[in-house]
Amino acid sequence: MSDQAQERRDRIRSLAVAYARDPAVRSVAVVGNKPLDPDPERAAAIDGCDLVVRVNGFRLDDSPAEQTYGMRADVVFFNRALRATPWFFAGYQDRMHLMVEPGRLHWEPDLVPSWWPADLGHLHVNNDDLTLPLSEDLGLDSRTEGLWSTTGTMAAWWARTTFPEARLELAGYSFVDDPEQTRWAHASGDDCIVGPEHRIALEAELFRRWAAAGRTTLWS
Repeated sequence: MSDQAQERRDRIRSLAVAYARDPAVRSVAVVGNKPLDPDPERAAAIDGCDLVVRVNGFRLDDSPAEQTYGMRADVVFFNRALRATPWFFAGYQDRMHLMVEPGRLHWEPDLVPSWWPADLGHLHVNNDDLTLPLSEDLGLDSRTEGLWSTTGTMAAWWARTTFPEARLELAGYSFVDDPEQTRWAHASGDDCIVGPEHRIALEAELFRRWAAAGRTTLWS
């Protein structure tokens, strides 16, 4: 990794720590957007982490009694194709927003949708720091074939590599149990196709390798 890339990664890490419940960050939860059934143990594990990361059009529990998705969101990974849910912009000023833009490697214009809050204050994550090294881990060619991981896996990979000593709690990832699916069901909002740029079976394998190596829990 170049000195510039390391400096960018360290800067984002320092900012993320400022949003953590405990600056030591010994535990990180990353929650995808799979529809989930209530599970008090899972919800407690998510909200009990020092840092909680959400993805795109996420959903939160509106009260402690729901005990399904958890109530915290400290860092949000999202992209320009965001399908905002009622929880995305509620309290957005108290979160860190990191925008991934793998499409900038090819066709995606450098535009920000006009309906986003003007003070969202999001940071753009450099593809050299996230998209490309993650694609290398997955065996994907993002430059010539236009393949890259889902935003959810980008968030999980960032958490694992940014806080390598922390315990990682992963929840809400449907591809772990169904790596052959062709449509996403969401915890909030309509379903949609799995983009042709993704190879989610490879992402499922990556998560299972992390779990086998320790310090990573996969919640269903």
